[in-house]
Amino acid sequence: MSRLRSYEHSDALRPQIDTTDRAAIESVLGKSGIRFEGWRAGAPLGPSAGEAEICGAYRQDIERLKSEGGYKSVDVLRLSPEHPEKAAMRRKFLSEHTHAEDEVRFFVEGSGLFSLHVGDSVHLVTCERGDLLGVPAGTPHWFDMGENPNFAVIRLFINPSGWVAHFTGDSIADRFPKHV
Repeated sequence: MSRLRSYEHSDALRPQIDTTDRAAIESVLGKSGIRFEGWRAGAPLGPSAGEAEICGAYRQDIERLKSEGGYKSVDVLRLSPEHPEKAAMRRKFLSEHTHAEDEVRFFVEGSGLFSLHVGDSVHLVTCERGDLLGVPAGTPHWFDMGENPNFAVIRLFINPSGWVAHFTGDSIADRFPKHV
């Protein structure tokens, strides 16, 4: 179930908001320019489905997003608990960073935790199958897939180079809850 927990950036122990209500999640995040929507993620994916098959299954959604946002490239990030590089991949995304462009993710399988540092607040958003999250360019954030990741996400980029992070050097991510 999708979930939002919002904290003061200086207090990682007591959330000010803790909700699974989709309308409330959309409203809170929307005030910071963050897009959160529930989409249909009903395409059956086999355990060996690769990027081409996943993108093919969601071609209409991808094309609509590309048209809306001017995205030029698309890829799929899919990790399972058996992935040999899961620990390294987790570390890569777990430090606070920004991007020069919007970050758009459509979860087609599993779940992950996006943490967004907006002003004096930190929003922890558990995204699950069917969730679309759009993070505005320049928004400090990090992503946790957990120790045993199990997700597939379609990522869209304006930059043909794909995912390019600018790490802030702030250790804030170390203070907040992780994905279980």
